[in-house]
Amino acid sequence: MALRVDLHTHSCASDGTDSPGELVRLAAATGLAAVALTDHDTLGGLDEATEAGKHYGVELIRGCEVASDSPYGEVHIVGLWIPEKAPALEAALREIRDGRASRNERMVQKLQEHGIGISMDDVQREAGGETIARPHIARALVAGGYVKNVQTAFATLIGEGCPMYVGREIPTPSRALAMLRDEGAVTVLAHPMLIKAPPEWLDGLVRNLAAEGLNALEAWHSEHDTAATRTVVTLADRHGLALSGGSDYHGWVKPTIKIGTGKGSLRIPYSVMERLHALRREPAHAFGASHSG
Repeated sequence: MALRVDLHTHSCASDGTDSPGELVRLAAATGLAAVALTDHDTLGGLDEATEAGKHYGVELIRGCEVASDSPYGEVHIVGLWIPEKAPALEAALREIRDGRASRNERMVQKLQEHGIGISMDDVQREAGGETIARPHIARALVAGGYVKNVQTAFATLIGEGCPMYVGREIPTPSRALAMLRDEGAVTVLAHPMLIKAPPEWLDGLVRNLAAEGLNALEAWHSEHDTAATRTVVTLADRHGLALSGGSDYHGWVKPTIKIGTGKGSLRIPYSVMERLHALRREPAHAFGASHSG
């Protein structure tokens, strides 16, 4: 059987439900040769995952996923092979988490004003790491009996456009890319076909980010069907970019998505990771360059 990888997963260090170690154990049990832990806005689970990778014989790729803002909603950039020491990135991610915390408090207050009695303590109990986000608010709403599941919480209360939604300040795509690129990470535009934008706008975004150092597009993803994958492959070819792929696994909170296989048909060959690995470079600050952004 050909070696397989999963280059997009989340643990309880952000909004997943498995510990980093458990996630790696599942990757091994699934037969993956390598897995990237790419938690939102934090590197907090990477050390545990790295040790688990050694224990279970799975190659662990240190990663992170950073959200950025656009006229058509969030644009996510994944960084792969982040070094063990990345103080500038850590500082930038801390700022993003601080902004997220302020938004969480405003959203909980808004829920309380409308008679929904959850508190930040309830939300924090649902979180297992540095990044506390809307999925944790959703879980608190489920635990409190206000909605039947996380999906309903997003669809009716806290999803974008819903009455209790509160926006947050996040970087531009260029800034998010620079944060990761300057650490020497291989950079990937995550699930591009989930961006609800006109094709010409998406093409322009990819063109601009490619000029700024973007390395790859995520062609294989749990929410990309065959046609979407073909579109991303064509887009990557047009702009001279590599391809990546991953399940976007989150644990039981997204029960239809399994690590390594997504919704059942996802298969990312090891050769995809090898081609991405070849794009690694030294961090910009190793040469005394300042961080751009």
